[in-house]
Amino acid sequence: MVTATTAATTGSYAGLPDDDQHRQLTTLEGWRRYVDSVPVVPDLLDRQAWKRLDGDQQFAYDEARLAHHARLLVVATSTIRKVITEGRRLSYLNRYAVSGRCGLIVSGVARTGKTTSLAQLGKTMEVIHRRRRPESPQDIPVIYITTPPAATPRMMAVELARFLGLPVTTRANITDVIEAVCGVCLDARTGLICVDEIHNISLTTRHGAETSDTLKYFSERIPATFVYAGLNVEREGLLSGTRGQQIAGRFSMIRTGAFPRGDEWTALIATLENSLRLHAHTPGTLTGLDVYLHQGTNGMIGSLLRLIRSAAIQAVIEGSERITRASLDDIEIDVAAESARTGNRPG
Repeated sequence: MVTATTAATTGSYAGLPDDDQHRQLTTLEGWRRYVDSVPVVPDLLDRQAWKRLDGDQQFAYDEARLAHHARLLVVATSTIRKVITEGRRLSYLNRYAVSGRCGLIVSGVARTGKTTSLAQLGKTMEVIHRRRRPESPQDIPVIYITTPPAATPRMMAVELARFLGLPVTTRANITDVIEAVCGVCLDARTGLICVDEIHNISLTTRHGAETSDTLKYFSERIPATFVYAGLNVEREGLLSGTRGQQIAGRFSMIRTGAFPRGDEWTALIATLENSLRLHAHTPGTLTGLDVYLHQGTNGMIGSLLRLIRSAAIQAVIEGSERITRASLDDIEIDVAAESARTGNRPG
């Protein structure tokens, strides 16, 4: 555990290296930092030790707790478990396939954990590969990219090259970029390619259709499992027409959505509450507000995480050291959640 004293003497805060704010999952360096990171939960000092901290120690202690609350823990929800299980299953099916490899689409509305599920699948697969091939630390088993808005085939190829750290000049044509990417992926034993924001590709446009064809070509050249995540993919044009039928015939789909109010929702809140590091918080307060939290967030995990993280950060900054219904009411969430919460408040 990292205490206030060790944080103050090392000059960095618990779980927040000096360059960590620049982490990007869409670069190889950033992705590896994400895979290697192990969340460190700071100790909650007893009241006497807390009061004895001098100014610098108090600052470091609070910064460690603020950093922790800004992230909290990734909770293994049923959606995350399902995506990881399906992704692993497909990777084994594809391992010896020479054509027609299967893929996975994670589709749903905003704030339902699609990106988190995709990243956790990638992290799991990378860890498994490292255990399977500890003698090959230079391998790049997982690639994670985000689909650019109005993506073109060249833009998608450049995103893959950028992740791999390949130099791409303005003069490089798409064939050169594709060949370079495929060559590195083959040499580095890439087995999983995660493509987020896939809804930015629409088969109803010429560029979208060509970009889809380019991804299909990559899947034929690279012996990897492709996993897409995006907003309402089945309604955004990716599965329309002849090309869409080909995708639908090769990809399975996991749909994400709001959590129903029930045991998993309450357990999720309890897990988040147990990870709080606040001196005056009354245990059980948040689980006792499970109905209120469900109404206020529409059951969206993204809105729930933002609300609890924000309330915990505010409790440290203002010095109240607790989360209550009143303090939760003071937190502005996203517009969609705010509309739902305002509508559920008594007049």
